Order: sequence, then structure tokens, then C-alpha cells
Amino acid sequence: MDRIELSKKKFEELFGQHTGPLAETDPDLQEMLNRFIFGEVFYQGDLSDKLRELITIVVLTTNQTLEQLQAHVFAALNIGVSPVEIKEAIYQCAPYLGFPKTLNAINKANEVFKAANISLPVESQKTVTEETRFDDGLKVQKSIFGEIIDKMHETAPENQKHIQNYLSAFCFGDIYTRGTLDLKIRELLTLCILSALGGCENQVKSHVNGNLSVGNDKNTLLTAVTQCLPYMGFPRTLNALACINEVIPEN
Repeated sequence: MDRIELSKKKFEELFGQHTGPLAETDPDLQEMLNRFIFGEVFYQGDLSDKLRELITIVVLTTNQTLEQLQAHVFAALNIGVSPVEIKEAIYQCAPYLGFPKTLNAINKANEVFKAANISLPVESQKTVTEETRFDDGLKVQKSIFGEIIDKMHETAPENQKHIQNYLSAFCFGDIYTRGTLDLKIRELLTLCILSALGGCENQVKSHVNGNLSVGNDKNTLLTAVTQCLPYMGFPRTLNALACINEVIPEN
């Protein structure tokens, strides 16, 4: 099967039709898009289509390309990704993008859910309380990044310690401890979010190491960044690849 036929097959699996809305107005662009994304990128590496769609959703959330985000929320549902998994992927964006962009994405996802007669709210995945969120978050943070986290807390200037506390309690306590998505998926999504943001190379390298510590190997990271490519472009993809190669050099 050639790339055009592969792309039609994959596009139909995701969206229930052979072509997209550009087919009548911009058929050349539609053909390029289909062949590259759905005939080439989707067949690179061995990530599941469900994980590929979660990656796509967080990158589109990062980019705030909300019309395309809605299309991929529909596609994710169509291939069996649960509403809870979609919600958790978008929630994962909050510490890195801030709440306004995360809310924009959640509102668009909710429109798709309502159109599909999916009851809201979905089941809560919260596992921490106000009393435990810091300690539980710190435990997860140290499980990923090691004892350097204690040093970060200890050496932070007094007027900046609250930032380290927020990082432990909010990012890792409120978010990383939630159910449904495991640490391997959450760390991989975080790498994709930071790569799509651009200008976060130090954090990308940190989370390359984080991904290794939770069991994601280099090939998995390369495949994930490749999945991001059509949605974030070559410059940010090449920057992410440079970070991966710096942390995990080729033999």
C-alpha cells in the first residue's frame, strides 16, 4: 500500500472519512497534509494511535489551535480514547501553559463531549488532599528527578522558596498524582508540551532525563517528537531533537 492509500486508511480510522475540509478548496495542501501526517508520521515508530492522539491534543493545546484541537478530540474518541484520558492530557498542560490556555482547550473539548452526549463532569481522578498534596507531589517529583529536588528546595533564596513549593505541590502534587494516565505517559506528554512551547530547552533536557527515569527510552522520545512535528514545525522539532541527543548521545 503506497503512502496515499495509507493516509486515506488512517484518516478514515480517525475521522470517519477519506479527506478533510480542504479537499475542495485546497486539494494540493490537503494531499500534502494527509500524506505527511497520516501516511508517514503516524507510521514512524511504535506508539499506539491512542497515545499519538493524546500527544497531538497537548501540542494543539500548547499552540492554541483550537479548531484543530476539536477535530482531534473527536478523532481520539473515535479510536477509543476515553473522555477521562483526554481531560487528563489537557490538565497535564496547566503547569506549563498556565490556566487560561488550558481552560480554552477544556472548553473546546467539552463542546465535543456535549455533542457526543458524554456526561460531564467526568469521574474525578484526584488522589491528594490539601494536607497531602505537597508531600505526595514531592515524593513523585523525587521519584522522577532524584535527590536533586531536595537540594533545589534547600538552596532556593528565601524570597523564592514559594516557587519550589508550588512546583512540588501543584505541578507534581495536584497533576502528576492524578489517576488514569501513568507517569510514563505524563512525562512523555510533558516533553511534547515543552518542545512545542519553544524556548524551554533547559526544561526539555530535564524532562528527557525524567522520561528515562520512568522507563521511556530514546526511541520512544524520538517517535513522540516526530509525532509533534506536523503540528509544531521543524524549528522546534530540531531543537527538541538536539536536547534529546545532548542528553542521550548516539553511539
